[in-house]
Amino acid sequence: MKEHQIQIRVRYSETDQMSVVYHGNYMPYFEMGRVEWLRNKGISYKSLEENGIALPIVSMTINYKKPARYDDLLTVITKLKSQSSVKIEFDCEIRNENGQLLTTAYFLLVFVDINLGKPIAPPQYILDIIKD
Repeated sequence: MKEHQIQIRVRYSETDQMSVVYHGNYMPYFEMGRVEWLRNKGISYKSLEENGIALPIVSMTINYKKPARYDDLLTVITKLKSQSSVKIEFDCEIRNENGQLLTTAYFLLVFVDINLGKPIAPPQYILDIIKD
């Protein structure tokens, strides 16, 4: 599987009164993982949008196993699960500094023509990069 990792330090503002990361703050962590997975392959969201392509999430599942806490150094692991016609799927996980699995997630995204608002096949150069 094609995998990319980033690290994120939990900020105080991302936690609740118990110093536990609020569940809604996991979405930006996973987004950073997906954006950096693509960037690592030479594809930026900015360039996609400049070329009239959006990549919205159409389905997701998040499973919380253990809490992340204030000041934890998290590793966000993003793995390409599959890519077909107009879809791209990612499996993701977050681990703490001790390697403990904290959260898993699945994301299904669709390539969309920004002007038409309809799904499209990604350009060949993107397919070549993803399959590389």
